[in-house]
Amino acid sequence: MGALQIVTDPAHGGRWTSLSAGGREWLWRRDGVGRERVSPGDAFVDAGGLEECVPTVRGTPDHGEAWSRAWTSDGAGTESVRCERFSLHRTVGEGGRVDYVLSADPGFRFVWAAHALLDLSSRAVVQLPEGADTRLYPTANGPWMRGSWPTPAGTRLDRFGPDDGTAVGAVVDAARACVHDDEDCLSFALEVFGGAAQPVSIALWRNLGGFPDTGPYRSTGVEPMLGRVFDLAEAGPGDAAEVPASGEVRWRLTVTAACNCP
Repeated sequence: MGALQIVTDPAHGGRWTSLSAGGREWLWRRDGVGRERVSPGDAFVDAGGLEECVPTVRGTPDHGEAWSRAWTSDGAGTESVRCERFSLHRTVGEGGRVDYVLSADPGFRFVWAAHALLDLSSRAVVQLPEGADTRLYPTANGPWMRGSWPTPAGTRLDRFGPDDGTAVGAVVDAARACVHDDEDCLSFALEVFGGAAQPVSIALWRNLGGFPDTGPYRSTGVEPMLGRVFDLAEAGPGDAAEVPASGEVRWRLTVTAACNCP
C-alpha cells in the first residue's frame, strides 16, 4: 500500500488529522464543528481523527486534558503538551513508529488512548487474540461487564457492520490489533519500555448511529491503550498505568498499513 504518512495538528490539541497509505485515508473526520476554538475546561468537541486521550478517556475531563491544549513542536518530529499534573512528549518517526514519554510525579496514575476513529466500510472486521479477556460497555455511558473476545456477553464485536442504532465500547486485553477492510489492512502494536510493567489493551468504539442522543452519527474506533478502563475514576488495581520512581513512562505505538495480526 506504500509508505504510511501521519499528519498532526499541534496547535489544536495534537490531534492526528491524517493517517494515509497507498492513496487511502484511514481516519474519519468531522468538519465544521468548532474544534479550533476550544480551550481547557470546554466540553469535548468530536472532530474525528486520532485524539491523544490522557489521563482518562471517559470521565472528567471528558477525553482527557491534552485535546483542548495547544502543543509545541520541539523539532525532529517531536511535539509536546504540558498539563497541570503531567507532560506528554510524542515523536513521530519512520515506519509508522510513534514514541511517547509521559513525565509526572512518581505514583501518578493515568489512562492513555490513541483514540483513532477510522473511516471504515460496513464490511470491516477487527482481529484480536481469540479468547482475550474483554470488558464490554453495552451502552455509550454505562457500566461494563466481563467476557471473552469476540463475543463478550453474546455481543459480536469483531464486525463493524451497517448502522443499526447501537453504540457499544470494549477494552480487550491485547497489545496488537489488525483491521481488515476489503483488500486493505491496518495494524496497531503497542509496547512499553523500562523496568516498570504497565497494563496495555486495545479499546473499541462501535458507534453505528447510536450516539449521541441528539444528532447521532457513525464513528468506529480502534484504540491502543495504556490501562484497562475508559474512566480513570473506575480503575482498580492494575487497571491504570502508574509513573515509577524515575518519573517517566515510555512507550511506542507502531502503525502499519499491512497485516500484522495477533
